[in-house]
Amino acid sequence: MKSLKKFLKSKSYVRIPLALTETNHFEISAKINGVSGRFILDTGASNTCVGIDKIEFFEMVSETSDVKAAGAGAVEMETLVSSKNKIQIGDWKKNRQKIVLFDLVHVNQALTSHNALPVDGIIGADLLKKGKAIIDYDKKSLYLKK
Repeated sequence: MKSLKKFLKSKSYVRIPLALTETNHFEISAKINGVSGRFILDTGASNTCVGIDKIEFFEMVSETSDVKAAGAGAVEMETLVSSKNKIQIGDWKKNRQKIVLFDLVHVNQALTSHNALPVDGIIGADLLKKGKAIIDYDKKSLYLKK
């Protein structure tokens, strides 16, 4: 029987290792505009997001947005949107990626209070959908189609 890893490799998927945090979230490394950061993989987040304080860090250009962010104990937060970003996760790349920018303080407070490290952002369903993502919980791996 062929392993999932071999099967997906034959279908042009790339494997990205995931780390499980104390809060039971999968953490992932990704590059935005060539700059590495730490992200949470969140299938329940509709958009890929970056902390508003990381705009310069990731060399992003932002525009005002009508999108109101809500999640994890927060409601109706102001957001900015940054379009045309290059994102790279492992060997998987996407150009012209729209990323929502908002205050991640509440997310990082929740993480650090449970001995997890703070994150720069969230990899959301928009990106996972584009990459036809497959998550292997047992092997702590994310697969994205090239």
